[in-house]
Amino acid sequence: MKSRGPWKILSSELKYKNPWIEVTEDKVLRPDGNPGIYGTVNILPGISVVAIDDDGYAHLVEVFQYGLGQNSIETVSGALDKGETPLAAAKRELKEELGIEAADWVDLGVIHQYTSIVKDAPQQLFLARKLKFGKFEREGTEVLKPVKVKFSEAVRWVLQSKIVDAQSGMAIMKANEYLRTK
Repeated sequence: MKSRGPWKILSSELKYKNPWIEVTEDKVLRPDGNPGIYGTVNILPGISVVAIDDDGYAHLVEVFQYGLGQNSIETVSGALDKGETPLAAAKRELKEELGIEAADWVDLGVIHQYTSIVKDAPQQLFLARKLKFGKFEREGTEVLKPVKVKFSEAVRWVLQSKIVDAQSGMAIMKANEYLRTK
Protein backbone atom coordinates (compact mmCIF):
# COMPACT_ATOMS: atom_id res chain seq x y z
CA MET A 1 0.00 0.00 0.00
CA LYS A 2 1.38 3.40 -1.00
CA SER A 3 1.25 6.39 1.31
CA ARG A 4 1.00 10.11 0.78
CA GLY A 5 1.97 11.46 4.17
CA PRO A 6 -0.63 10.22 6.68
CA TRP A 7 -2.98 9.10 3.88
CA LYS A 8 -2.87 5.46 2.72
CA ILE A 9 -3.62 4.94 -0.97
CA LEU A 10 -5.60 1.76 -1.65
CA SER A 11 -5.95 2.32 -5.41
CA SER A 12 -5.70 5.05 -8.04
CA GLU A 13 -7.76 5.52 -11.18
CA LEU A 14 -7.02 7.98 -13.97
CA LYS A 15 -10.37 9.65 -14.65
CA TYR A 16 -9.37 12.11 -17.38
CA LYS A 17 -6.29 13.06 -19.38
CA ASN A 18 -5.43 15.56 -22.10
CA PRO A 19 -2.08 17.05 -23.15
CA TRP A 20 -2.16 19.58 -20.27
CA ILE A 21 -3.87 17.93 -17.29
CA GLU A 22 -4.61 14.59 -15.67
CA VAL A 23 -7.35 13.97 -13.10
CA THR A 24 -6.89 11.01 -10.74
CA GLU A 25 -9.18 9.62 -8.07
CA ASP A 26 -7.59 7.70 -5.22
CA LYS A 27 -9.42 5.35 -2.88
CA VAL A 28 -7.79 6.09 0.46
CA LEU A 29 -7.68 5.47 4.15
CA ARG A 30 -7.87 8.93 5.65
CA PRO A 31 -5.59 9.94 8.55
CA ASP A 32 -8.44 9.07 10.95
CA GLY A 33 -8.49 5.51 9.53
CA ASN A 34 -11.83 5.86 7.73
CA PRO A 35 -12.11 5.03 4.02
CA GLY A 36 -12.62 7.80 1.50
CA ILE A 37 -11.65 9.21 -1.86
CA TYR A 38 -9.29 11.98 -2.84
CA GLY A 39 -9.11 13.63 -6.26
CA THR A 40 -5.98 15.27 -7.60
CA VAL A 41 -5.10 17.19 -10.73
CA ASN A 42 -1.68 17.01 -12.36
CA ILE A 43 -0.84 20.05 -14.49
CA LEU A 44 2.20 20.70 -16.65
CA PRO A 45 4.88 22.79 -14.94
CA GLY A 46 4.78 26.42 -15.98
CA ILE A 47 6.22 29.89 -15.74
CA SER A 48 5.11 33.46 -15.11
CA VAL A 49 7.07 36.53 -16.17
CA VAL A 50 6.83 40.07 -14.81
CA ALA A 51 8.33 42.22 -17.59
CA ILE A 52 9.31 45.74 -16.48
CA ASP A 53 10.79 48.30 -18.87
CA ASP A 54 13.40 50.97 -18.13
CA ASP A 55 10.65 53.54 -17.44
CA GLY A 56 9.05 51.40 -14.72
CA TYR A 57 6.12 50.07 -16.73
CA ALA A 58 4.95 46.48 -16.33
CA HIS A 59 3.95 44.69 -19.51
CA LEU A 60 1.02 42.41 -18.76
CA VAL A 61 -1.72 40.79 -20.82
CA GLU A 62 -5.48 40.84 -20.70
CA VAL A 63 -6.82 37.50 -21.79
CA PHE A 64 -10.18 35.74 -21.76
CA GLN A 65 -9.77 32.76 -19.43
CA TYR A 66 -12.15 29.97 -20.40
CA GLY A 67 -12.28 28.41 -16.93
CA LEU A 68 -12.97 31.75 -15.24
CA GLY A 69 -15.44 32.78 -17.95
CA GLN A 70 -14.15 36.33 -18.15
CA ASN A 71 -11.16 38.50 -19.00
CA SER A 72 -8.23 38.46 -16.63
CA ILE A 73 -5.19 40.74 -16.38
CA GLU A 74 -2.11 38.57 -15.89
CA THR A 75 1.61 38.28 -16.28
CA VAL A 76 2.90 36.43 -19.31
CA SER A 77 2.50 32.76 -18.41
CA GLY A 78 2.62 29.35 -19.99
CA ALA A 79 3.56 25.71 -19.71
CA LEU A 80 6.99 24.23 -20.28
CA ASP A 81 7.43 22.24 -23.47
CA LYS A 82 8.86 18.76 -23.01
CA GLY A 83 12.56 18.98 -22.12
CA GLU A 84 12.46 22.78 -21.86
CA THR A 85 13.97 24.63 -18.90
CA PRO A 86 11.83 27.16 -17.03
CA LEU A 87 14.03 30.05 -18.20
CA ALA A 88 13.82 28.93 -21.84
CA ALA A 89 10.02 28.68 -21.48
CA ALA A 90 9.88 32.16 -19.93
CA LYS A 91 11.89 33.64 -22.81
CA ARG A 92 9.74 31.82 -25.38
CA GLU A 93 6.43 32.87 -23.81
CA LEU A 94 7.45 36.53 -23.43
CA LYS A 95 8.46 36.65 -27.09
CA GLU A 96 5.35 34.77 -28.27
CA GLU A 97 2.79 36.72 -26.27
CA LEU A 98 4.18 40.28 -26.32
CA GLY A 99 7.10 40.26 -28.76
CA ILE A 100 9.49 41.14 -25.94
CA GLU A 101 13.04 39.92 -25.41
CA ALA A 102 14.86 40.69 -22.15
CA ALA A 103 18.58 41.02 -21.43
CA ASP A 104 18.19 40.71 -17.64
CA TRP A 105 16.40 37.79 -15.96
CA VAL A 106 15.84 37.34 -12.23
CA ASP A 107 14.60 34.02 -10.81
CA LEU A 108 11.88 34.86 -8.27
CA GLY A 109 11.39 31.28 -7.09
CA VAL A 110 8.77 28.58 -7.39
CA ILE A 111 5.16 28.42 -6.24
CA HIS A 112 2.64 25.61 -6.16
CA GLN A 113 -1.01 26.49 -6.69
CA TYR A 114 -3.95 24.81 -4.98
CA THR A 115 -1.70 22.53 -2.94
CA SER A 116 -4.64 20.52 -1.62
CA ILE A 117 -5.55 19.10 -5.05
CA VAL A 118 -2.90 20.02 -7.63
CA LYS A 119 0.25 17.92 -7.59
CA ASP A 120 3.54 18.07 -9.48
CA ALA A 121 2.83 21.47 -11.06
CA PRO A 122 5.55 23.92 -10.05
CA GLN A 123 5.26 27.45 -11.43
CA GLN A 124 8.61 29.21 -11.83
CA LEU A 125 8.41 33.00 -11.49
CA PHE A 126 10.70 35.46 -13.26
CA LEU A 127 11.38 39.17 -13.46
CA ALA A 128 12.48 40.32 -16.93
CA ARG A 129 14.20 43.70 -17.44
CA LYS A 130 16.19 45.56 -20.09
CA LEU A 131 13.46 44.87 -22.61
CA LYS A 132 13.62 44.95 -26.39
CA PHE A 133 10.32 45.15 -28.23
CA GLY A 134 9.57 43.31 -31.45
CA LYS A 135 6.89 41.26 -33.13
CA PHE A 136 4.81 38.76 -31.18
CA GLU A 137 4.16 35.20 -32.40
CA ARG A 138 0.98 34.12 -30.56
CA GLU A 139 -0.52 30.66 -30.71
CA GLY A 140 -3.94 30.21 -32.28
CA THR A 141 -5.66 29.90 -28.90
CA GLU A 142 -4.17 33.14 -27.57
CA VAL A 143 -6.31 36.24 -27.91
CA LEU A 144 -4.35 38.72 -25.84
CA LYS A 145 -4.50 42.44 -25.33
CA PRO A 146 -1.23 44.00 -24.14
CA VAL A 147 -1.55 45.97 -20.91
CA LYS A 148 1.14 48.55 -20.12
CA VAL A 149 0.85 49.98 -16.62
CA LYS A 150 3.21 51.56 -14.09
CA PHE A 151 4.58 48.70 -12.00
CA SER A 152 3.40 50.40 -8.78
CA GLU A 153 -0.13 50.35 -10.24
CA ALA A 154 0.17 46.62 -11.03
CA VAL A 155 1.04 46.06 -7.35
CA ARG A 156 -2.08 48.03 -6.38
CA TRP A 157 -4.15 45.93 -8.79
CA VAL A 158 -3.03 42.78 -6.98
CA LEU A 159 -3.94 44.29 -3.59
CA GLN A 160 -7.31 45.52 -4.93
CA SER A 161 -8.10 42.13 -6.57
CA LYS A 162 -8.12 43.61 -10.05
CA ILE A 163 -5.43 41.00 -10.76
CA VAL A 164 -6.84 37.73 -9.41
CA ASP A 165 -4.65 35.12 -11.14
CA ALA A 166 -2.64 33.59 -8.27
CA GLN A 167 0.66 33.08 -10.05
CA SER A 168 0.50 36.57 -11.57
CA GLY A 169 -0.21 38.13 -8.19
CA MET A 170 2.58 36.21 -6.51
CA ALA A 171 5.04 37.06 -9.30
CA ILE A 172 4.19 40.77 -9.07
CA MET A 173 4.51 40.82 -5.29
CA LYS A 174 7.81 38.91 -5.35
CA ALA A 175 9.14 41.27 -8.03
CA ASN A 176 8.06 44.23 -5.92
CA GLU A 177 9.95 42.89 -2.90
CA TYR A 178 13.01 42.09 -5.00
CA LEU A 179 13.08 45.61 -6.48
CA ARG A 180 12.43 47.22 -3.09
CA THR A 181 15.45 45.48 -1.53
CA LYS A 182 17.91 45.87 -4.43
